[in-house]
Amino acid sequence: MKKAGGAEKKRVRRSSNAIQNGGRDSNSDTPPRKQATQKDVFQLFAEKVRDNKDLVSRWAVLQETRVEYFRGKDFVSFLRNHPDVKDTLESDRNLEAEDIADALLRKNLLVRCDRVVKTLRPGKRKLSTWPAHLEIFPDQVFSENDAFFAWTFVKRRPLWQTLLSFFWPVVTLAICLFPVYPHRCKLLILYSCLGVLLLFFSLLVLRGTIFGVLYIVLGKRVWFFPNILAEEATLRELFRFWPKKDEEERPKWTTRVFYAAVAVLVILLLRHHAPDEAARARYQKRVSNIIDDVIEWSPRLALSGMMEKQQTVVNATEPSDATEEEVTPPDGIDAETFTVQYDAEVSENLENNDENIDSSEENLDNKDEQKHNDI
Repeated sequence: MKKAGGAEKKRVRRSSNAIQNGGRDSNSDTPPRKQATQKDVFQLFAEKVRDNKDLVSRWAVLQETRVEYFRGKDFVSFLRNHPDVKDTLESDRNLEAEDIADALLRKNLLVRCDRVVKTLRPGKRKLSTWPAHLEIFPDQVFSENDAFFAWTFVKRRPLWQTLLSFFWPVVTLAICLFPVYPHRCKLLILYSCLGVLLLFFSLLVLRGTIFGVLYIVLGKRVWFFPNILAEEATLRELFRFWPKKDEEERPKWTTRVFYAAVAVLVILLLRHHAPDEAARARYQKRVSNIIDDVIEWSPRLALSGMMEKQQTVVNATEPSDATEEEVTPPDGIDAETFTVQYDAEVSENLENNDENIDSSEENLDNKDEQKHNDI
């Protein structure tokens, strides 16, 4: 009986302690686990905002380090257009954009920066919208007016970058093994690469021509596909077609006339020094021969060629009676005198062969020029 009563007293004490602890937990503002998660909500919010492509950002150099940064007014407009992003902050979702940015600055997730070059360059009406060099601003407080903010944490690598780092050695090995591919695969790869290069260079020439014509005629700086040569640009920005607004001062008419004269002079020089049809045909034949040698090469041909070379070397090292009979000097002539005469005759024959080859090439060139003139 005493043991039962003692057990009931212990149960009552445990239940009372649990009630007291529950009352303390209910009276406290947040439980320990929730407090731990609240420490990370701003980190999660910063990562989510940084991964969102709607927040316009650029890359710049900050104290010899490349950082990704954005403008204060873009951050405010982003939170205004995407209120659902604030749901990551849980209890702090009702904070204003300025308060959220100040919290990120206090947690060292952001750092306020300022442009290094604060003076206008010649011919500019205002400072650059996105400066390439930044420095840390002394007052770490959020502002919308000409204020820049750089992310201080390392961005998480997406899945496609991880897969690319894994497959890149495989692609490199595949490129090195190109000579042993089948003939059809070589042709497919060759014409695909040539098509991509032709498309890229044609695009560059076309956009350069359009820019030059509009610059000389209208004085407008219009670059179609403005980000095609950008180092840091997303895939969507890389193939953007419409040009940016021209914010620079309109060039003078003397400058436009000068560039027009230079363009005409370059075109005339290229036309005057352009190769004729015969030279173009020879160059095309030479290049086609090089390409054919690369495409038609195979390990079997290489192995057979090595075997043939080995056989010729073995045959050359073996003594033969015919060579001994040919090299043997005649009676009445010393061996040294015969060797000197033999070397002189061989060199003379080689020179005559070279002259005959040069004369034949000159005759072919003359015939090609004559045909070209007749045409």
